[in-house]
Amino acid sequence: MILYEVMINEERDIVIARQKSREAAKEMNFGLVDQTRIITAVSELSRNVYEHAGSGRVVIEVISNGSQKGLMFSFIDEGPGIEDIELVMKEGFTTGKGMGLGLPGSKRLMDYFFITSQVGIGTKVVIKKWI
Repeated sequence: MILYEVMINEERDIVIARQKSREAAKEMNFGLVDQTRIITAVSELSRNVYEHAGSGRVVIEVISNGSQKGLMFSFIDEGPGIEDIELVMKEGFTTGKGMGLGLPGSKRLMDYFFITSQVGIGTKVVIKKWI
């Protein structure tokens, strides 16, 4: 079930994505530590969409797997794509001015992380956190 969809077109949209992820995590009764992990990952990945693709969207959904419930966040853009996913997933690698923690850091914070990308077509990152 989709809770929110946030378009990322301006830097301030990153803040909106953070706010919506916080609201979703609170609604699902995630603890404060997991709320912080979710918000941090959403912030990092939203910033990646904005900085590398210029625009995109974040879809926030409630998911379940039997009795287990959680949140899924999909970051979708039609930017330049990623030529070497293995390289960008290495700690410290950066294509910009950042510290290179966005993708690998987000992966560490979440229970599930998947990235797919095609050069010239765009990138999709999906993360999940289970309660």
